[in-house]
Amino acid sequence: MSYLLSILFVFFFAFPAFADDLGSRLKDIEKTLKSQQELIDRLKAEKNGGGGGKLRLIDLSMDALIAVGGSTEDDESLQSLQGGGHDPRKRGFTVQNIELSLSGAIDPYLMGEAHIIYFLDPLEGETVVELEEVFMTTISLPYGLQLEAGHFFTEFGRINPRHPHQWHWQDQPVINTRLFGPDGMRGPGFRLGWLMPLPWFSELHFGVQNANGETMASFLASDEFFGERAIGGRPFVDRGVKTLKDLAYLLRLDNSLDLSDEVTASMGLSALYGPNATGAQGETLIYGADLVVKWRPEGGVRGWPFLVWETEVMKRDYKAASFYDDSDPSDIIDLSEETLKDWGLYTQLIYGFKPGWAAGLRYEYATGSGESVGGRASDPFRDDRRRISPLVTWMPTEFSRFRAQYNYDRADHLNDKEAHSVWLGVEFMYGAHAAHSF
Repeated sequence: MSYLLSILFVFFFAFPAFADDLGSRLKDIEKTLKSQQELIDRLKAEKNGGGGGKLRLIDLSMDALIAVGGSTEDDESLQSLQGGGHDPRKRGFTVQNIELSLSGAIDPYLMGEAHIIYFLDPLEGETVVELEEVFMTTISLPYGLQLEAGHFFTEFGRINPRHPHQWHWQDQPVINTRLFGPDGMRGPGFRLGWLMPLPWFSELHFGVQNANGETMASFLASDEFFGERAIGGRPFVDRGVKTLKDLAYLLRLDNSLDLSDEVTASMGLSALYGPNATGAQGETLIYGADLVVKWRPEGGVRGWPFLVWETEVMKRDYKAASFYDDSDPSDIIDLSEETLKDWGLYTQLIYGFKPGWAAGLRYEYATGSGESVGGRASDPFRDDRRRISPLVTWMPTEFSRFRAQYNYDRADHLNDKEAHSVWLGVEFMYGAHAAHSF
């Protein structure tokens, strides 16, 4: 009984103090909420005053690409035959790419974007996690200017700037793998774009990026990259950044115009220049052209039917510096200066014949001149090669996609000179994202 009375005594005498404290806390919370709402309203007003549109603070999405299939080539041979880092590259299952994307407004003047990827090494089964891109983009510069800065894909051509889930086919073109490496060309730097005041869409891009790193294959690259895919079999020469000449430079012109109410054409020219990893006199020039023509009739259903023809051709002039090494008398290396030239193309046609369904055909060709160490014909990344790839795609919704693809390869480095591969792929995504583009 005395215990109960003690509790009641504490309750009745402490409650008023507790109530006063609670009321004070509620008032503080109300003030905080009010100030936060005022901040949100002010940001919205600033955004609308700076050019209109809704200020999106953050968008989050996840996209997964998984393939299963087989080939007449074994897994080791598939690492060069399917040389793209996110290609199906293994008999059985391949976790091609799991991508986490974040984007949103930094403030009324800048947008931010980041992409983190996960995949499994096809031979070792090791988990690989990479920061694929992270950059900011201006949204309110005058005179049609836009600045992009951070770590990003180089905007050369059509395929290189795209993420794997934006490809129509399950693997990247052979010539892209040869010139830009398995993961595409990307690195830290900036890109300045100018939307020119013309009657049609016309944009000029100028970019500067670091030339070194495993994703800068045709330039200063890295010792690790050359250990796996030395261009022309040349030794790796480590070069640091001493002057502006030691960076990689991009120039791109992109044009798009409506040929009719149903047909649109996009045409681009790209060029890259920078030092390479063969020595002080080594330098690389890459240039190319691309064309996309889209037909989409009026009165379609969910964007169907449609027809898209895309073609891209590119060439690399790889000036390899002379190299001499007599540190091992039994294996003296003496290589003269030589320009290795590689070029190739892909052309693909995809037809959306009914809502959710599309069929396509892609043809590829790659070749070169100038000998690799050991011979160009035995070099899987410089030999003569052709590939034909029919494709069927089914998209039940914009959140999922299923693809069946057959590859017929003819390549000089293969023992049988040809290979057959079949790949079935599934893609699923959730969160805020742009719809698949055809």
